[in-house]
Amino acid sequence: MPIDPLAKRFLEMMAAGASPDRARASPQQRRDALAKLMRFAHIDQATDAGADGVLPGPAGDISFRLYGSTNDARQLAPGFVYFHGGGMVAGSIDTHDPICRALARETGCRLISVGYRLAPEHKFPAAVEDAIAATEWIFRHAESLGIDPDKLVVGGDSAGATLAAVVCQHAVGPGQIPIALQCLICPVLDFTATSPSRRAFAKSHLIDKLTLDADLADYLPEGADLADPGISPLRAASLAGLPPAIIHTAEFDPMRDEGNDYAKRLIAAGITVDHVQHDGMIHNFHALGAILPQGRQVLHQIGEQVRRVVG
Repeated sequence: MPIDPLAKRFLEMMAAGASPDRARASPQQRRDALAKLMRFAHIDQATDAGADGVLPGPAGDISFRLYGSTNDARQLAPGFVYFHGGGMVAGSIDTHDPICRALARETGCRLISVGYRLAPEHKFPAAVEDAIAATEWIFRHAESLGIDPDKLVVGGDSAGATLAAVVCQHAVGPGQIPIALQCLICPVLDFTATSPSRRAFAKSHLIDKLTLDADLADYLPEGADLADPGISPLRAASLAGLPPAIIHTAEFDPMRDEGNDYAKRLIAAGITVDHVQHDGMIHNFHALGAILPQGRQVLHQIGEQVRRVVG
């Protein structure tokens, strides 16, 4: 089907404000642009602000923000470890605060937004190491956070979904933490090949090839193997044993095909998958609720999906 008219109008507005000879953005420009974009995130209902804290990481403290509360301090709620998007270069706990508030409300989870290290100051595998360390710490301290350790969801959007997928793959095997569910929104999962969707939407679809290439150059050290599952989770040799998955992709997203392919590979590996491709939508549409009704609807839908699995 054609691109959603509101999404098309939004892209036209973005294009009208862009320089015709746009050069590669600096990391700070990338961060400023994402922060500006995320102001279109929208919450329909008032929700409580999160509580900030720090947890120990492999290279120092990792910031986090905890959302949601239990009515009874003795009652544990499902937990949701969330990694923000931004190409491993941009994004923060603050930029994704509206999304995390909404997801905490919709899912009924105590949601922890993790402030992992960003490139280019911290190259791969810094973000992956932080994501794994944070998830393991949250599991070990779940009850003190009001979380049921047997009902732990790991998720994220865009590059944050990359981290969520890597964390879940890392957690497979004896002695690893039990993850009840993974939730991947517009995930970035493969840098080894140019899929049809990456070719078709390389320009003028919110996130373009120039930005993706710049993010990857900032993120990866020289000589990194793009097929490393820590970089391209779709390229993991086996997906057996992974937790059930919720995957949301968008029809006009350059990363559509890799998200769809990951859903197919998980199903082939015997994993339960609830996959929705949103017709007419663009990358990051879930964060454009002030413009796109579907952005608000998908967060509600994710809430229903998560509740069906973890209660």
